[in-house]
Amino acid sequence: MAKTIFVNLPVSDLAASTAFYEAIGCVRNPQFSDANAASMVWSDTITFQLLTRDFFAGFISRDIPDPHKTCQVLLALSHDSREDVDKVIEAGTAAGGNAGIRETMDMGWLYNRAIEDPDGHVFEIAWMDPTGMPDSHG
Repeated sequence: MAKTIFVNLPVSDLAASTAFYEAIGCVRNPQFSDANAASMVWSDTITFQLLTRDFFAGFISRDIPDPHKTCQVLLALSHDSREDVDKVIEAGTAAGGNAGIRETMDMGWLYNRAIEDPDGHVFEIAWMDPTGMPDSHG
């Protein structure tokens, strides 16, 4: 089995969150989805497990912070072009996301925009051309 990552995220409204993740390009895997969870496949090796807050709480013994007030992680998703980045941001905004959290980062070789999902989890949607990176060696 390839090394994979399953990002477990607590959500307040499973249906709204599922719609947002579908809008940004994920596909719901019904085999691992039910009334408490939606398994949202981003790629062959990355899956977002959206868990209702009560269900999520059953896996940990800590408080669940409000991502609208705190930020513990930035999740970055790469795309093939600047246009793809803009399309994802537009689709995510139309599906309840908030793209007004910071300015667009455009370094020429790197184009990066940020969006919050409906629960406040922050995603960076990025395109990068490594051949355009400045030489840091000299």
